[in-house]
Amino acid sequence: MTAHLVEYRVGPVTELPVGEGRAYAIGGDMVAVFRLRDGTLRAVSAVCPHAGGPIADGLADAEVVICPLHQHIFDLATGCSKTGQPPLTVYPVRVDDDGELVIGVPA
Repeated sequence: MTAHLVEYRVGPVTELPVGEGRAYAIGGDMVAVFRLRDGTLRAVSAVCPHAGGPIADGLADAEVVICPLHQHIFDLATGCSKTGQPPLTVYPVRVDDDGELVIGVPA
């Protein structure tokens, strides 16, 4: 069974620099969106499950993000921790025809 998603437009993709992440408040959730150096977009929970660290401020590469507080590592595609922590939630993210970031959140 597939969950119904509510899509939120959060602003132009051009406001998210390549190689960086930003946190967005979306429908009661905090979502970190990363625009990777290859242009890929990834969206995960913005709060580290270990101690509430700001995931969007972490270092990200093509595959993982490292929480800036305690260096826990999370896979950006799956949300799974590589250091034994609970996983991050992964959200679908895309750019619409108007160049806006669109994030899907379960209804």
